[in-house]
Amino acid sequence: MSGCPFADFTNMIDPDTYANGMPYDELARIRASGPIHWMEDPTRGVPYWLVTGRNEIDFISKHPKEFSSQERTALADEYAQDDIDAIHSNMTINMDPPRQMKSRKVVRPSFTPAAVNSYADRFRDLAREIVDKVASRGECEFVEEVAAELPLLAILELCGIPAEDRKDFFQWTNAMIFNQDSEMSADKSVAEDASFKVIEYAMKLAAEHAENPKDNIIGALLDGNGKDPGLDMDEFVWFFLMLISAGNESTRTVTSHAMRLLMDNPDQLQYLVDNPDKIPNACEEVLRYNTAFILMRRTAMEDMEVGGQQIKKGDKIIMHYHTVNHDESVFGEDAMKFDVKRAERMPDLYNQHRAFGIGQHFCLGSHLARLELVVMMEEIIPRIRNPKLMEELEYTRSDLVNGIKRMYITFDPEVKDKAQSAA
Repeated sequence: MSGCPFADFTNMIDPDTYANGMPYDELARIRASGPIHWMEDPTRGVPYWLVTGRNEIDFISKHPKEFSSQERTALADEYAQDDIDAIHSNMTINMDPPRQMKSRKVVRPSFTPAAVNSYADRFRDLAREIVDKVASRGECEFVEEVAAELPLLAILELCGIPAEDRKDFFQWTNAMIFNQDSEMSADKSVAEDASFKVIEYAMKLAAEHAENPKDNIIGALLDGNGKDPGLDMDEFVWFFLMLISAGNESTRTVTSHAMRLLMDNPDQLQYLVDNPDKIPNACEEVLRYNTAFILMRRTAMEDMEVGGQQIKKGDKIIMHYHTVNHDESVFGEDAMKFDVKRAERMPDLYNQHRAFGIGQHFCLGSHLARLELVVMMEEIIPRIRNPKLMEELEYTRSDLVNGIKRMYITFDPEVKDKAQSAA
């Protein structure tokens, strides 16, 4: 045993812990006790270090040789070595440098700020069309009808996938990402079947590209970027699976929470209605306050002291991004309060939170996610007025993604005047 476990604290890698939303108060209690804690996990039988300090998370994230993603994967679950070797080791998220860098180098030019900004007009058109479909009704199920649409349409369009296939990808990615929620993925076989369907689709895209090459993300992955060689077929299908899953679920989750938080704080929503130029700042606060990915795992590859604790080789380490983004020592005494004006008094907020991680696994699609969130909120805030929950919202059961499963809302139906209708 590496230390005395904090037996009176909630197990932060039990999916049930998040089934009714983020346990803010419990996380604050843990955070107040120190930056790193030795915790028991009765559900899996493997204790772990829970890291809640930002400096400690940054240190671990920036030292992949000492704290490995590939040794036991970057996920909290325990997997048989055969499953790690055959499946999980193929995912970029579960790789360490230098292997991890190959696919990132190839596709990075497609996700630079300049490249992402070139998508802005198209994304704004899509956002407008999405809100158009619900605005006059005065009610909707916000997650699937609004929040999920743009990130899914955007990543599919960037990959040259027709929009009519989005429902399939919506269901497949739900089954894969939310495999701990029995409603979204009945058992392991459902998640595996969804993964195989995405891989089959990737192989079809590769075959189509060989016949009729495309200048898009698929082309970049397969052909290289002029400087770095492309991926082989095995590398390509696994990277595609991760790209589609992460590119869809994370922004959908943050957009859903943005609406939830603004409904909970109608004065802040009105501030953004009156000051639409402040919406990008508000989006940074949403990213901080309700980070999409809850936590990630590392495995200690040698004995080392971190945060005043002696970590042993082989120890399981859990970096909790959600709680580090509420760290009072970084964000002030009101860190647990949602405040759309925070970025106005903290201009480097975007650089202080860890919504996209840090280090070698910093989110490749961070610019894309920010653009999608901003254009959606710039369309939603002026048009979906006086939103309110129709019934209690439902969260996903997951220790990976801080998702909302369903959120039925009402709002003032949008009425277009005759001039707008004629146009």
